[in-house]
Amino acid sequence: MRVYLPCTLPALARVATVGELGPAPLTGYAVTPALVEWYASGDTEELEYVALTEAARASLRMIAEDRADGVKAPARRVVIAAEVPDDEVNGGADLEERARVRLSTAVPLSRIAAVHVDEEAATPDVEAAVSALPAADLGDDDARFTVDGAEANELLWYATQEIPDLIG
Repeated sequence: MRVYLPCTLPALARVATVGELGPAPLTGYAVTPALVEWYASGDTEELEYVALTEAARASLRMIAEDRADGVKAPARRVVIAAEVPDDEVNGGADLEERARVRLSTAVPLSRIAAVHVDEEAATPDVEAAVSALPAADLGDDDARFTVDGAEANELLWYATQEIPDLIG
């Protein structure tokens, strides 16, 4: 199953160093039966884009968490696309999180198919979105609009052999 895992550039550097994304359990996003049922008119590509977008949204929170922990995390969303055996993926029943899944094991670098990252030009929008998260969580409509604004930037696709260039 293709799973989209939210990440940050510092976390991606750790993946490259240790050879896996972990430790488990990990939260990811995938084309789940609940997502297919909810988005019945979508084809596989559209459904995968929904899962990727959810992971990118989660990456914003990871950037904020890294910074709260004193980690210098650039304002660029990162999503790792990985092929994970179905028996290592558990889907949730929460209707609000139709695409969210939990992985029971770490993901080795060999299972990573690609990495999706914001281009540097997206940095101001991502920075604004990270700053607006607390207010958005409290229901501020302007802050939610700012958070959603980061999604106007498409993530760029990178092959796994390009990871050293991304983190260098």
